[in-house]
Amino acid sequence: MNLVKISASGQITVPMEIRQLLGLKSGDKIMFHQKQDGEVVLSNASAQAIRKAQSAFSGAAEAMGISNEDDVQSLVDEVRYGKGK
Repeated sequence: MNLVKISASGQITVPMEIRQLLGLKSGDKIMFHQKQDGEVVLSNASAQAIRKAQSAFSGAAEAMGISNEDDVQSLVDEVRYGKGK
């Protein structure tokens, strides 16, 4: 368990152990989320955004017929130049 003190301006220092656990580094943003039972959870906002994006795009490559790097490059070329390789 880690105990932190809130400064007069409402700031806290996230303990090193928690920063390492969440993969936080200087400049990262953290998110506070209240669960239905009232518990407040702290998470790495960047990591959560990536997980959300990964979930949203799950299966998209297969649906578009993309299975390798050449397929990705063809799609990029099509978007950039209006044609595939």
